[in-house]
Amino acid sequence: MKFLIDNQLPPKLAQWITAQGYDSAHLQDIGLAAASDIEILEFAAANRYVLVSKDEDFLHLSLARRGRPQIVWVRLGNCRTINLLSVFGRSMPLLVASLESGQDLVELR
Repeated sequence: MKFLIDNQLPPKLAQWITAQGYDSAHLQDIGLAAASDIEILEFAAANRYVLVSKDEDFLHLSLARRGRPQIVWVRLGNCRTINLLSVFGRSMPLLVASLESGQDLVELR
């Protein structure tokens, strides 16, 4: 399983996910920091990434597209990186199980 981390989330999240044994990249790390939402969706789908984002626009855009990527929608307010990583740490087993079972959208609260 591979995760693509959107711009609204810190690059440290991608590093943390990688440390947990999953492939992960932040948009900044792969030269897509200035890409449009459509370009990001297409890249994630073409490269079989799970898109991790706080941006609700991806939900609406992905509904109209075939071959869309799975999405983890982070529904946390503004918080420190350490708190974000803590939530991911508690949620990662269930999050991965949900994605592996075929869910297209997983909300993280």
